[in-house]
Parts: sequence; C-alpha cells; structure tokens
Amino acid sequence: MTVLLDRPTAPFPGKADRDTLAGELRHWRQAVIALGDLDAVASPAAWAGLESYLGKSVRASLTVTTQRLGRQAEQVAATLAAAATGGELRAVRAALLRLRRRYLQVETVVGFFGEAIGARSNPRLAAALRGLDALAVVSMEKVLGPLGIDVPPVLTYLDKGLGASILRVQVRLWDASLSPVAAIKITHHNLWQPTSLVHETGHQVAHLTRWNGELAAALESVVAPHSALAGRMWRSWAAEVAGDVYAFSLLGYAPVPALATVVDGPSLAVFRMPLGDPHPFGWLRVQFNVALCREWYGAGPWDELAETWAGRHPLEAAGPLARELVAASMPLLPRIVEVCTRRPMAAFHGQPLSALADPGRVSPAALAHLAERAGPALYTSSYLQRLESLRILAWTVLQEQVTGSGAGRARVESWLRALGGSKEAA
Repeated sequence: MTVLLDRPTAPFPGKADRDTLAGELRHWRQAVIALGDLDAVASPAAWAGLESYLGKSVRASLTVTTQRLGRQAEQVAATLAAAATGGELRAVRAALLRLRRRYLQVETVVGFFGEAIGARSNPRLAAALRGLDALAVVSMEKVLGPLGIDVPPVLTYLDKGLGASILRVQVRLWDASLSPVAAIKITHHNLWQPTSLVHETGHQVAHLTRWNGELAAALESVVAPHSALAGRMWRSWAAEVAGDVYAFSLLGYAPVPALATVVDGPSLAVFRMPLGDPHPFGWLRVQFNVALCREWYGAGPWDELAETWAGRHPLEAAGPLARELVAASMPLLPRIVEVCTRRPMAAFHGQPLSALADPGRVSPAALAHLAERAGPALYTSSYLQRLESLRILAWTVLQEQVTGSGAGRARVESWLRALGGSKEAA
C-alpha cells in the first residue's frame, strides 16, 4: 500500500508572531513621530536664525516628508490589524521592512537639514550665515533677474573640508523628495573670504538657464579641431568651468588665490585626473582662471601666481595624459575665455554672460575706484549693501590678500551681519 505524505505547509502564525510584528511596528511608529519633531532636530534658536521665508520653506518641506512617512506607518498598522493568515502576516512583515528603509531615507534628509540649520543656534554665526544667504541670492539675481527666472531660496551652512559644494534646489534628495532650497556648504577655512559661494551659485544659475550643455558643446567645438582628446575633456569639465567663470564674472580676481590654495598640494595631486572627475585638474584649472584675468584685465598679480605655480609644479612631474592636455589647451586658453564670457548664448537669451555680469566692473581698478568713492560708507551704507554687495566682497578679499593684516575677517563678519539684516523667527 502506498502512503501519501502531505506536503509541508507553513504553520499558521500564532500570537507570538503577531506580537513580535506589533512590537517592531510600535518601535518604528515612535521613531517616525520623533523624526517629525523638528524642534528636536534643530533647536528653536537655530530655526530662529533663519530668515522667515527660508525657515518656513524648509519646515514645510520636512513636515510634508515626515507626515507622508507617518501615513505609511499607519497603513502598515491597518494591514497588521486586518491580517488573518500566514500569508497576510508575511505581507505585513514585507511592508514593515519597506517602512524601515523609507524611514532611513527620510532620516537622512531630516538629518542633513537639521545639521545645516543647527549651527545657527549660535547667534553670531547665525547672523553671518544669514548674510551669506542674502549674498547668494544677490549673486543669482544678477543674471536670473534679467532673464525672468525666479531666484531660489538659499540655505548656507558651515562644514569641514577643503571645498564648497551645493545641493541644488528641486534636486531629488535621498528619499526622492525635492530639495526646497539651494543648500550651499561653506568651509570653515573660507568663512571670512567666501568667494567660493559664488562658484556654487554659478552651478545653480547654469542649471536653471541650461548653460551647461550649451557651454559643453561650445568648448568642444573650439578645442576638438586641435585635439580630439582635449575637446572631449573640456566638454566633460563644462559644469565646473561654468562655476569658475561665473565667480570670475561677479568677483574678478578675488576668488583665484583661494581657489589655488584649495587645489594645491603635491605635484602628483595637482596633475592627477581621477576617473569621472568633473573638474579640470588643479594645474590647468589655475592657469585657466589666470587666463580669465589676463584676457579681461591685462597684466596683474595673476601673472605672478601663474609663474609661481609653473615653478612649484613643473610639467615634468605630470603624467603623459596631463602633459598632452596642457600642450593642447594652453595655446587655446584665450579662445576658451572668449567662448565662456563673450560668446552669445541661448541660455542668456542670445547675449554673452558678460552682458549680464560684466567682469570689467570687478577689475582691480574698478573696485579701487568704488572704495575710494565710497570711503567709510563702503561698509555702512545700506544703499551700497543693496547694490554693490558683491563688489564690496571682492574688494575686501583682495585687500586682505594684499595686506594679510587679518583685519579683513572682522570687517567681513560685521558686514555680513548687516547684510543679513533683521529677521522674523521662522
């Protein structure tokens, strides 16, 4: 006689399985509630350090994100309450794991903004950062305003490291939500000479105007006939070239020494070309920024910087690829500068960038004339704060580079505090 064995079946989950799921869900629901307490994420004093509109934008976005996460947790709870079979409880477990993954994504977003805002619990730093927020908006308004493009709100924050960075407005965050602001990192060592801020706002402007793609094609068209390899590389560097050109157009020579300091290092590092790096390698990047100054202003201190770099980092220390790119690029730098600053672009409604942000207005001579004409009112006049904040910054940074007195730090701090102005608590 043949004995038929029943196929094994999963045991019906008992009370222990349901209780375990309920306990796990309770943990994550409580975590979601805690994440939604934005005054615990950053102190009320830190939130109050934001300009009112900026604070409301960030809080509203984070509130929507955490409330959406809360609704997901409630759906898991409802599914658990209705589950009656082993298969349904296994589905609850899968949903709970999805909730946990989503929580960690949202936590990353909330944590990022919490840390960015948290430094503003220090009233002195909050005032300076509000000034940088305002300065960033001004730097974008110069170009976006005439083009009829809305200027996004900006949240600047302080962090470690060598270089600044930007998280553009409306970029997808870690949880797939959209950033409510352009969040710009300022490094500790450059806080009181924050010219890198304008490089980062240049990235935002280039994105909103769609300049990056147009510039990439233009750079390749100029360089490729002389070297196909160099043409491809300049095309790949277009976004970072745009940031440097934007900073130059609004601040002149002032950003260049700080840039050289950041990208300096052993010659091996200065000539290094990591795979996929969107930046020109340090040596060529400094020479390009010098060429911007030389083509617009003639001879000047930038020539000494270029000579110093050539001596400090001789081409013999470069690898074959870097040497090939230098040989192809250096004779073309005047043409590249022309493309970047003087060539009409559809991104700028058929105008060159220099028609909207004239580098001539931030030449050393023009800045000296502004300072002489303004006298002591340069840092106290609310009129000049509104109209000439970028030129005041450029002049102040240049003077500190010349004198090295350290007085520029106190001057920039008090000026930024005034530029940030009064604010309502967010």
